[in-house]
Amino acid sequence: MRLSPLLRSNLERVFNERDATKRELAVRELFVAEPVLYEPTSSVLGRAAISEAAGKVQERFGPDFSFVPEGAAIGHHGFACLRWHAGPKGGAIAVTGMDAAEIVDGKIARLWVLVNPSASSNSAVHSTGA
Repeated sequence: MRLSPLLRSNLERVFNERDATKRELAVRELFVAEPVLYEPTSSVLGRAAISEAAGKVQERFGPDFSFVPEGAAIGHHGFACLRWHAGPKGGAIAVTGMDAAEIVDGKIARLWVLVNPSASSNSAVHSTGA
């Protein structure tokens, strides 16, 4: 899979998805069997834990909150980054950051969520808050 579609699908089909069944299916399609997610305040191992972490973000910030990719992903040799911003749909941007991913056989093996320091008060936005 090309880098931009993979990382954009992660934002749209995992972190923006409110339906748990659809989100779990997307995680199975986009991530390796034993992926790791590193967030600003925690890390989780496994597809189920990543799906749960994404669900917690949606629960915490409500039905109008979404992540929006900024431009195309960049990367090479099994590593890719995609900038994003997030906030209520149609509202002010609450937080900006970047997802950085290790890609193995066309799937995400490890995903680091990097939140821009200017949004440090909102660092739990893309985090389980655990």
